[in-house]
Amino acid sequence: MFKENEAIFDVAVIGGGPAGMMAAGKAGELGAKVVLLEKNNTLGNKLLLTGKGRSNIAKAEFNPRELVKKYGREGDFLLYPLSVFGVKETIGFFEKKGLKIKTERGKRIFPQSDKASDVLNVLINYLKNNGVKTMTNSEVERILKHKNKVSKIVLKDGKNISAKNYIIATGGMSFPGTGSTGDGYKWTKETGHTITKLRPALVPLKIKEDWPKKVQGLSLKNVELTVFQNGSKKDSRFGEMLFTHFGISGPIVLDLSGKVGEFLEKGEVKLVLDLKPALDFETLDKRLQSDFSKYSNKLFKNSLSDLLPQKLISIIVDLSGINPEKKVNEITRRERQKLVKLLKGLKMTVSSLLGFNMAIITSGGIFLKEIDSKTMKSKLIENLFFAGEIINLHGPTGGYNLQLCWSTGYLAGQMAANSASKFR
Repeated sequence: MFKENEAIFDVAVIGGGPAGMMAAGKAGELGAKVVLLEKNNTLGNKLLLTGKGRSNIAKAEFNPRELVKKYGREGDFLLYPLSVFGVKETIGFFEKKGLKIKTERGKRIFPQSDKASDVLNVLINYLKNNGVKTMTNSEVERILKHKNKVSKIVLKDGKNISAKNYIIATGGMSFPGTGSTGDGYKWTKETGHTITKLRPALVPLKIKEDWPKKVQGLSLKNVELTVFQNGSKKDSRFGEMLFTHFGISGPIVLDLSGKVGEFLEKGEVKLVLDLKPALDFETLDKRLQSDFSKYSNKLFKNSLSDLLPQKLISIIVDLSGINPEKKVNEITRRERQKLVKLLKGLKMTVSSLLGFNMAIITSGGIFLKEIDSKTMKSKLIENLFFAGEIINLHGPTGGYNLQLCWSTGYLAGQMAANSASKFR
């Protein structure tokens, strides 16, 4: 099978995650002779973890200009890839291949079965049906280059893979147990590319204070979390969060974590949690007066059950500084207003991010100015393309990061195959 220990292809794709599978499948669909290299013994290990095992495949936002805003300062890079293979095309791709999908709250698109394995099976069949040679347990040792072209891939078992074009889609450094150990950054750097600072993103936060740990397992909805540094508001999110044994997690925490990581490098980061963002100070004060009137003969510690989850009451009572045994009708106006202030501004101090082993994605990657967004081809290496998380782009939770993989993977596969066909 390997003539002189070497196989020659039109397109060689490194990385069997969502971006790599999409790229390899598309290149194969266009008639290219394609090999997909994956160091694990199965494809799509990390894909199976997405959406808590349900795979949130996309966000139902069909306006690319609105969609790219969610990817931060560099989001415009995705405008062209989305124009070629956007949300509508993603939905069509999976539906045409028999995957029934549904749209849930927050415009999040999932398979109807709630099984990430069904999404993976669509992609595996896509590879098979388009003649892609899939090589699992094939770890890349190094990528060799001659002048401004990649000449071959050397595998750890000694085999060489040569191709007209190469696509690196190895993902980032998050969830290293799935195979995302940052290898792609090393090879890409060796070919002369710039790698921006790598940080864990969409990752839980460790909190210095002890009280969040005391309410671990408590999930809060419709709250607002704001990031402060040096007394200045930096960012905020509204939605759901979760207290854990180490601090906090949940959608709004994950979405803020990338920015928090950047700010932590400059100094202390404070978080302020508003438990009642729908009520301004005055309205919440009136609501509290109403509750206190209703429970006027009760002790303070037993008067907040209409306002707060049971698990949080003792924490708020403790932090308020009001005697828990004090009767509600004896609480002063000043004490009540202090309580309102606490409910609108529960303070926490971030000690650290949890790290790459718990991060959903990686912030940072290949410098976007070194990639042509119309082709996903390197501007430095003539026959090298990139797709997915390895590039310096990421979005919040909710399908954005898989969309990045689908769009860039499809475009990279298309362009690598088209380019290779010129030399057949």
